[in-house]
Amino acid sequence: MSKKTHSEKLPEIPPAVNMDDAQQQAAILASALPYLRRYAGDTIVVKYGGHAMGEGKLASAFGYDIALLKLVGINPIVVHGGGPQISSMLDRLNIRSEFVDGLRVTDSAMVDVIEMVLAGSVNKQVAQLINRAGAMAVGISGKDGSLIQARKVTRTRRDPDSQIESVIDLGFVGQPEKIDSRVLYALLGSGLIPVIAPVGAGENGETYNINADTAAGAIAGAVHASRLLMLTDVPGVLDREGKLIEELSAEEARNLIKDGTISGGMIPKVETCLDAVQSGAKAAVILDGRVPHTCLLELFTRAGPGTLIKA
Repeated sequence: MSKKTHSEKLPEIPPAVNMDDAQQQAAILASALPYLRRYAGDTIVVKYGGHAMGEGKLASAFGYDIALLKLVGINPIVVHGGGPQISSMLDRLNIRSEFVDGLRVTDSAMVDVIEMVLAGSVNKQVAQLINRAGAMAVGISGKDGSLIQARKVTRTRRDPDSQIESVIDLGFVGQPEKIDSRVLYALLGSGLIPVIAPVGAGENGETYNINADTAAGAIAGAVHASRLLMLTDVPGVLDREGKLIEELSAEEARNLIKDGTISGGMIPKVETCLDAVQSGAKAAVILDGRVPHTCLLELFTRAGPGTLIKA
């Protein structure tokens, strides 16, 4: 009769092959104790998207990471994107997309498709990643429980010749006006992990497509999260020499935007972090989602692989 080990209860995790490996695993667990104590009972908001959302092994690792956070006494909230999945469905339906400043112009027909993809298949897939890892996740959208009350986003464009500004109608593209966090507290208090699709409801009940970064930042501020973790496809904020900046104050981040060090698509991500810490989150971190277990590395080690932004 073969001897059973505790590792047999976790078939996807390879067992230690000898005592040295087992002691090394135990040492890693012990070294995480100060960080576990630090974040015990805290709320962490994770924006999930980019490469980490599409690659199989990274997606599976993400599910385990979020489940682990819950099982060690931390309260994670996940806000996910779904741009590639939306584009794929629109292509199948022969619906053309147009982008302005990175935002998808959304008409009434398109917003129905976006809601179907984000709050339907993508939302449930993300929740299932966590459920398979042993925790209990519930997929909802920003419309459920009036979680995200949204308002219409507008953009302006200046004519280079006349210098006259005109308003660009983005359709049903919105931004959070108010976060009613009662539904989140109810789920967290029941031992559940909220997985949120970034669509919200307008004043008259209309549906708005909301950028996932923006939604995650607003939620992090509303629940006074200890950390907002923004998973991206870049290492973090880089200086002019291309080296990672490990920590920034809000003032330093604004100055880097002004002098052009922070540019392009990194600007809205940093601004989201600044809005989150200004509205109640303790800190925000821009993380490289291409690194396996990036959330655990950030929270439970000194080698956090991103840029921390504080007020």
